[in-house]
Amino acid sequence: MSTAPAPGAHTAEEIASQPHCWRRAAELAATADGALPATGERIAVVGCGTSWYMAQSYAALREASGAGESDAWPASGFPVGRRYDRVVLLSRSGTTTEVRELAAALRGTTATTAVVADAASPLAGAVDHRVVLDHADERSVVQTRFATSALALLRAGLGERLDAAVADAERAVAAGPPEEAVAADQVTFLGSGWCHGLAQEAALKLREAAGAWTEAYPAMEYRHGPISVTEPGRAVWVLGALPRGLASDVAATGGGLVAGSDPHGAVREGAAAAGGEPLDPMADLVRVQLVALARAARRGLDADRPRHLARSVILG
Repeated sequence: MSTAPAPGAHTAEEIASQPHCWRRAAELAATADGALPATGERIAVVGCGTSWYMAQSYAALREASGAGESDAWPASGFPVGRRYDRVVLLSRSGTTTEVRELAAALRGTTATTAVVADAASPLAGAVDHRVVLDHADERSVVQTRFATSALALLRAGLGERLDAAVADAERAVAAGPPEEAVAADQVTFLGSGWCHGLAQEAALKLREAAGAWTEAYPAMEYRHGPISVTEPGRAVWVLGALPRGLASDVAATGGGLVAGSDPHGAVREGAAAAGGEPLDPMADLVRVQLVALARAARRGLDADRPRHLARSVILG
């Protein structure tokens, strides 16, 4: 007799599978000729929710690498009529209304590429090129492995080797969530450059899965107001580089600091990642996902089925 899975079981399995999924995504990038943006193209990357935050991270990475001008837009806010050589549309289900409507609006005028989990989805059939990450599809409503696998694909398409990121994700999964963040009353996520998109996604994950009070900002903006919410029992989590002086600013508030992906190393006891070595920021996001799962369990919530959410937003 079959039994229903435990609350959060699908999310837990999907989080743990990310190292494997990233390897597969990197392999796909090597065979996706013509589908991924070419060096010199002026592009836009779009999505909704989690996919928009991955779009932000990729656009920042691509432009910083010198590959070409790269913008990120929510699908509902895309400036139709603005000239791009290519628009990349990210959508796990390929059914989200705003993304599908944008693909239709661009048809015949701008080259389009969709990154989806379902080859049979409406979006996959409405674009010029598609990359299908069916191995990273999910049963959980909350996105984890599809989002990071899409970013892994796009990073590999920029010529990045992801071996170290994969190994870091394996370390993050083995180590589990940092207790300081699991127990915190409130968490503020910070990131600079491409890590700002990761910070936005980190905050969204805790809100979705655990109903937590979280905020996200560009790292240098923390001192310009957001610092006022930090106090003992709350935490600041920096994905990527830790700005000069920020550790002492957080310490002065009495709040906790997590900086496990600071490339310059741990800034104080308890700030390092698993094994004491800095993680790739995308692997640090895996730790955030584990925190979201743990916090949901402590509140008796099912991370697989968050309140008021569905796998895809389809408007009538």
